[in-house]
Amino acid sequence: LHLKPFFDEEASESHTHADMVRTAIVKLGGVAVTERDSTKIVHTTDYKVMLKEALKTEQKAAAGYEEVLSLIKDDEEMYDSIEQIYFQELRSVEEVTQLM
Repeated sequence: LHLKPFFDEEASESHTHADMVRTAIVKLGGVAVTERDSTKIVHTTDYKVMLKEALKTEQKAAAGYEEVLSLIKDDEEMYDSIEQIYFQELRSVEEVTQLM
């Protein structure tokens, strides 16, 4: 099972999402956090473990964006942007689930 293309695409998508969120935070007058999540990174060559960890990451991201959506209902433009990210995260959850 060749997972490199999948993980490369996920990394690129995550970078794009981070840029969009940073822009939204600045638009609201905030300062974007530049520190990564404190969740331990699991290093392994076992593809089953990789996919299990990826699924946890994607589920956590989707839940986070879902929570944000409930906070920004009054800003239609920002809501639409974050909603698109949320949908992409849900799609990623489905993709990882299928790979498992």
